[in-house]
Amino acid sequence: MDKNYKYLGYFFLLLIPLIFAGFYKSYFQPFPNFGNKFDVYLHIHSIIATVWIAILIVQPFLIANKKNSWHRSVGKLSYVVFPLLILSFIPRIIKTYDAGDYQFLFFPIGDGLLLILFYSLAIYYKKKAAKHMRYMIASALVLLGPTFGRIGPGLLGWSELLTQNVEYAIIYSILTGLILYDLKNKRKFQPYLIAIAGFVIHQIVYHLVFL
Repeated sequence: MDKNYKYLGYFFLLLIPLIFAGFYKSYFQPFPNFGNKFDVYLHIHSIIATVWIAILIVQPFLIANKKNSWHRSVGKLSYVVFPLLILSFIPRIIKTYDAGDYQFLFFPIGDGLLLILFYSLAIYYKKKAAKHMRYMIASALVLLGPTFGRIGPGLLGWSELLTQNVEYAIIYSILTGLILYDLKNKRKFQPYLIAIAGFVIHQIVYHLVFL
């Protein structure tokens, strides 16, 4: 791992409190007495997403501690977990479509496409560690969407539109900061430019759909 990113795993750990805050009211608070509020597919999605987040968090620690064989093994596990994660979006897509909430198809489809793009590029460049790592960072940023999308309205009382635009601003700020960091350390930052382009398209489509 690039020594300048040796603390990456600790930043990924921040996903845990953010996800807990975002999903506390809707999922964690009623646990385990969900009643008929959630179907089995949502629980399956939650379990798979938890495994995926655990993979994202543990991989930088394995590299930082020179556990390369373990890193490769966990990476191979992702070949199974990631497709299952994407497939777990399908029940929500079907449920949203059947309810006639066509606008809200944007979120599972849009986020799913970004995940597929960044993960696919990370795997394509798996033998080029610098690019691989940066595309995995981009894939982790996609998770801020469903997380912050609940924190804004649920905990801060923001509108959906304000929440979404603040979310994009946070993601762009992180990516811009990483680009400046790489420029300072004379590292190649091109994957972050592709990530910004992906999120810009995501934002444009969001506004076309909801405004």
